[in-house]
Amino acid sequence: MPKTSGRTGGHKRRTRGYPRHGIVLTATALAAGVALSVPTGSAAADPQSPSVLGGSGGVVTHPEAVTAAQRRAVLDHWTPERLAALTEPSSGNPPKAGPDGAPWGGSDTLTRTVGRLFFTDHGEDASCTATVVDSADRSTVVTAGHCVNNTDLLGEDNQWATNVMFVPGYRDGRAPYGKFVGRLGVADATWLRNDAIDSLKYDAYDQAFVVLNTDIRGRGVQDAVGAAQRIGFDRPGDQEVYEFGYPRSASDPAREGLPEYTGARLAFCAGPTREYPGTPDFPEPEGQWGNACVMGGGSSGGPRIAGFDPTTGLGTVVGDNTQSALFTSAGEVCEDSGDPACSRYLVGPQFTSAITRPLYEAAQHAD
Repeated sequence: MPKTSGRTGGHKRRTRGYPRHGIVLTATALAAGVALSVPTGSAAADPQSPSVLGGSGGVVTHPEAVTAAQRRAVLDHWTPERLAALTEPSSGNPPKAGPDGAPWGGSDTLTRTVGRLFFTDHGEDASCTATVVDSADRSTVVTAGHCVNNTDLLGEDNQWATNVMFVPGYRDGRAPYGKFVGRLGVADATWLRNDAIDSLKYDAYDQAFVVLNTDIRGRGVQDAVGAAQRIGFDRPGDQEVYEFGYPRSASDPAREGLPEYTGARLAFCAGPTREYPGTPDFPEPEGQWGNACVMGGGSSGGPRIAGFDPTTGLGTVVGDNTQSALFTSAGEVCEDSGDPACSRYLVGPQFTSAITRPLYEAAQHAD
């Protein structure tokens, strides 16, 4: 998608990646009115049955690939051809980089902790970005809510993602640290009632976790990559941050088709943040922060990291990328995406004790 400050056909556009020949870089959030119930049988017996726990709106956990056969089916789904279909063609544009978007060439530790999250949504293969965070189970990644559970383009037919697979350090089709199949999705029940229109009510909940299965050697992702980012709650939003992602597009035509904007390589943006209040027609909740950034579809779920040390490659994840916003140089919100005086920002919810911590605790202590 990218989700931007405006709407296309009345629906929000988010920074998630689909093949251009399929669902063009647009998607809604999650449908309203989804009934949630605690399953009476084994979760593995019915992979579509969620469990509802305590939390801000109720933490919902959803089994993904639990059995060995289910895990193998996910790995078999992601053939080289399917992965290649989620990489855009190169443009031949000359390299161009700036604080609002550049290829990551720094610490390998950072590269180990951020990866592409592949999944199938309503029959369409897609990708987001996710990050390994320090956790008790050493198998937890954080991403955006709409990368885990989504509606169709009409804001209906709520479905959990299937064929979920995380590839840390993904680069040019390679998986240098292995492939990790999703075992459990974790989201807030409020997010599952999202109507794809009421941003003010739902956008603060566009965050989620995925608990991963171990790799073929029996290692959790944190052990396999040898690193993890810290996660922080209730941190101030107004600060210098780094944002990372695997975008499949760029808002800057001069950077379209460069390797870091095709989904093939990791990109980043760095700088001071602004809080996005939304527009008069589509106001946003408090806590939607981000910096100037041209990363488009595929960067959803990528981390917003504060206190980041480019040398060590470590910092604290304080939020996730979910949507784009436009500001003037004076910090005023733009509503016209074609206005050359406006700069694009990549924003998303700031992590809080009220919303994020219950999700994180449920993920890191999942059975």
